[in-house]
Amino acid sequence: MTHPPKSSAPPPVAVPGVPAQSGPPAPPVPYTPVPHTPRPPAAPPARRTAFAEGAERLRAAATTEPGRLRIIGAVLALVVVAFGAVTAWQTSERAAAADDVLHRSQPLSSGAAGIYRSLADANTAASSGFLAGGQETAGTRDRYEKDIRTAAGGLVTAAANAEPGSASEAAITRLNRLLPEYKGLIERARTYNRQGYPVGGAYLRYANEKMQRQMLPAAEDLYTRENQRLDADYADATPYPWAAIALGVLALGALGWAQHRTYQRTHRVLNHGLVAGTAATTVVLLWLVVGHTVARSELDGSYDRGIRSLGVLHDARIASLKARGNENLSLVARGAETVTVDGTVYDAYYRDFDKDMAALGKGLAAAGRLADDSAGTAPVKAAEGNMAVWKQRHAAARTEDENGNYQQALDKVIGAKGATGACFDSVDANLARAIDHEQGEFQRAAGDGRDALTGLPAGAAALALLGAAGAVAGIGRRLSEYR
Repeated sequence: MTHPPKSSAPPPVAVPGVPAQSGPPAPPVPYTPVPHTPRPPAAPPARRTAFAEGAERLRAAATTEPGRLRIIGAVLALVVVAFGAVTAWQTSERAAAADDVLHRSQPLSSGAAGIYRSLADANTAASSGFLAGGQETAGTRDRYEKDIRTAAGGLVTAAANAEPGSASEAAITRLNRLLPEYKGLIERARTYNRQGYPVGGAYLRYANEKMQRQMLPAAEDLYTRENQRLDADYADATPYPWAAIALGVLALGALGWAQHRTYQRTHRVLNHGLVAGTAATTVVLLWLVVGHTVARSELDGSYDRGIRSLGVLHDARIASLKARGNENLSLVARGAETVTVDGTVYDAYYRDFDKDMAALGKGLAAAGRLADDSAGTAPVKAAEGNMAVWKQRHAAARTEDENGNYQQALDKVIGAKGATGACFDSVDANLARAIDHEQGEFQRAAGDGRDALTGLPAGAAALALLGAAGAVAGIGRRLSEYR
């Protein structure tokens, strides 16, 4: 056995996987504890709004055919009900305005014209009675008293219908204050005239001035205000209800689309519920269009053939009354009132008479053009003939007055035979006939216009509910096929 020598070094031993170390090992790293940081709590999930949840459910429902059908049914019912509601609202407003035209604003406008006419006629009757002096007839006195009572009664009616604080109320208040003052002046004029005092003529002229410059302008202002109210009621009654018509067309389109969609999916030609809804909606739309067209046509006719003619006739009648009053006052004043125009002196009352007669002639010509039948034309033509004779007689009376023949002139104005007073009475009577005829024409046409809208608001609402129920029932029939 061979032993290695003891002095020799042991051979190196290789350690697998361990690299050779070139130096002493590194000292161990001391442990440093990491401080604990608490994790923040998780934020709570954001709450969804009711609208977002509803929209999500609607989107979820729209992904299925039953859900789509429910949405379609709700939309159809909403559109049809909205159509009925808007139709009922707009037609009820127009029906109320048409009724106001017939029963409120036109009668008040006519009443205001009656106040004006009564005041002017009272002034004319007072001057006629003054000219007669102690021979004043009971008829003339009664006519004056009746006119005053008529004017006072008209003011009471107008005051009851005037809006507080309005211009109409101010005009009525002014007339109520001036009317007793005017009556007092007329009574003083009569008293002094019967006693033979010339101052009676001064009181009469002062009363006439109060009437012409204060009372009649206030009455004319009241008449203008009432005409403006009448025009406003016409403006509310005649416009087409475009919102209701648009909703009706939309409802019919939606119902037609729903039926077409149902046909594409089921190949069934008719859905009874949708057909019933379409029929009800069609009836309402046709009723709305036809009814309002008829109402508009009749109301426009009542304005063209009634209101315009009445306005012209009222103006003509007032012109004749003012002409008669100026004719009388020209004899009362006996040249005391003059006016100078372009260096020429005229009798003030004769000059005003000529202006009033010119206005009367224009009014009668316009009334003749507006009259649309023989019943309206005949009294106007008769009044034109009376006016022509009146002018001839007045010319003769003025000639006598200018020649100093006062009594002859007086006889030609208030005499029993061949006087201008008879011509004036004929003109006034014929104008009254024409006014009564045109008033009847207005009432007939305006009544037909109002009647064309009768029942439409309630009928439209009922049929719209029926149409909505039909649409819902038709969609419900389709939904039952999915159960």
